[in-house]
Amino acid sequence: MHRYFKPVVFLACLLPLGRLMWRGVHAGLGANPIEFITHSTGDWTLIFLLVTLSITPLRKLTRQYWLISFRRMLGLFAFFYGSLHLTTYVWLDKFFDVHEMLHDIAKRKFITAGMTAFALMIPLALTSTKWSIRKLGKRWQVLHRLIYFSAAAGVIHYIWLVKADVKKPLEYAFVLGMLLMYRVVAWLFARKAMAKGVADAGSQLIVRQSRRSAF
Repeated sequence: MHRYFKPVVFLACLLPLGRLMWRGVHAGLGANPIEFITHSTGDWTLIFLLVTLSITPLRKLTRQYWLISFRRMLGLFAFFYGSLHLTTYVWLDKFFDVHEMLHDIAKRKFITAGMTAFALMIPLALTSTKWSIRKLGKRWQVLHRLIYFSAAAGVIHYIWLVKADVKKPLEYAFVLGMLLMYRVVAWLFARKAMAKGVADAGSQLIVRQSRRSAF
């Protein structure tokens, strides 16, 4: 059934863009349209990053394993809105002035953090195909852990941008922190289970050897 639900999710992911375009056509972008577009696309980039990261814990906690089929789509939408966010800066804000952009990256740390967040998403988007998953094997999972660093850089970018009113970026930081905490706890439990399995296997081997020596 989730296969038929995918087009619905796809269209829902386009709603923020549709809303932005609607407001643009009807002069609803406020006194500073460029700033409105920049903040809107930046927000949705972070939202999609965090929703993508929440798929795995949600799938495991609810045992709704079909949720994993939406993770790639959501991750690509994070990259899509991140691309719109960057395009707004490069085109509408800086008018493709490379010298000024390089100066921003070097001198304004929130720009540096934002560029880092986007750069980390590029290899994730390029290797999101099934062919890449087969080709990279276990290295694909290691590579795609970059999404956590991208989300962290995005949150830092937001905090450094707003400076004073950090309530909203801190909300994103809290969600990211909870997701990271889940990963750490899951890793510790997996290590404990693996150690117990090795210990049990060792005990069984000792018992079998002792039985053989008794005869």
